Amino acid sequence: MSPETLTPTPTPGSGPAHGPISDPAVRVLRDRLADGRELLYFDDADTTLAPERRRDQRDLAPRPATAALRQDPLTGEWITVAAARQNRVMLPPAHLDPLAPQTPDNPSEIPDRYDVAVFENKSPSFGPAGELDASLEGVGLERAAQSAGRCEVVCFSPEHDGSLATQTRSRMRTVIEAWAHRTAELSAVPAVRQVFPFENRGEAIGVTLHHPHGQIYAYPYVTPRTQRLLDSIRTYGPSLMADVLDREANGPRVLIAGEHWTAYVPFAARWPVEIQMMPHRDVPDLAHTSLAERAELSGIYLRLLRGIDARYSTPTPYIAAWHQAPVDTTSGVRLMLQITSPRRAEDKMKFLAGSEAAMGAWVADIPQEDQVSALRDAIARADDEQPVEAS
Repeated sequence: MSPETLTPTPTPGSGPAHGPISDPAVRVLRDRLADGRELLYFDDADTTLAPERRRDQRDLAPRPATAALRQDPLTGEWITVAAARQNRVMLPPAHLDPLAPQTPDNPSEIPDRYDVAVFENKSPSFGPAGELDASLEGVGLERAAQSAGRCEVVCFSPEHDGSLATQTRSRMRTVIEAWAHRTAELSAVPAVRQVFPFENRGEAIGVTLHHPHGQIYAYPYVTPRTQRLLDSIRTYGPSLMADVLDREANGPRVLIAGEHWTAYVPFAARWPVEIQMMPHRDVPDLAHTSLAERAELSGIYLRLLRGIDARYSTPTPYIAAWHQAPVDTTSGVRLMLQITSPRRAEDKMKFLAGSEAAMGAWVADIPQEDQVSALRDAIARADDEQPVEAS
């Protein structure tokens, strides 16, 4: 494989501050994998990598057919049936890591060295084909549709070991830029109604790869969780999320307060570990955050993740979810990070039993105020042991 210079591409919409913006310090390179899937490299502001990257020379089978959607008429929710996901890799050894840079002995998904890489999932739940389907509205019996949209993998590091919490602040800043870039581009896809960056961390959560990574789902519908939020906003009023942030920022459950962001344990936390964080400004998604907001976020997010890991003697499994406004709905919906973990003690996990799993009626095991005290102490220990670098 001979090196080839890839063309740097700007983040979409790099214009006025009221729209999606980009950081010119983060270089973006585009390429295609051997089966046509898109691959993007995001290079750190302080990268040591040149723009020359090897091309993917593998002989790959055709991409799987787009999955199907089926509607549950009792809830109105759409279920994706993605049979190709049954064949995905399950906890491979380090020398066969599919997210590491390719070597002669490891024909992985990424052809060359990288800082942060994003590529289309080989076995997606949504996409690759499909158009906007207005028939997803309403409720009926045995309704089916194409599972349009897109699924992407976000690799936080070329190294097999580590986590997002172990990255440098510069690397965290690059990851945030990748989330913002992909949110802007995927939101412009006609079939996409909502973009969801997230990270599953730890075997207790169900991860199939140890390599530090997250995912982005671009849904062809507005998710049930967001539908519930929209219902609450219609009932309360468009200031709901702003009022929640104001109450929490001036209350007893704050974990970290910055100039642009506040992280806190919510009043009605469900999980043993549950954190929410919102920007002080009313922005719908990561693509609309300012460069100053992203710079501060890179430090606060690292402190939160390192604090969660310092809570116990071993790293804590979690789900980190970026709740963003639907593509065509912004009024009252503010960007929010939610981190949850089922770990309720050093050697105990919370499993969803009958009330939570069947009825959606939650019972919290730990009082929210106890969470706050324990998490503050853990963040302080992490700050002492591994201070976050200045931006």
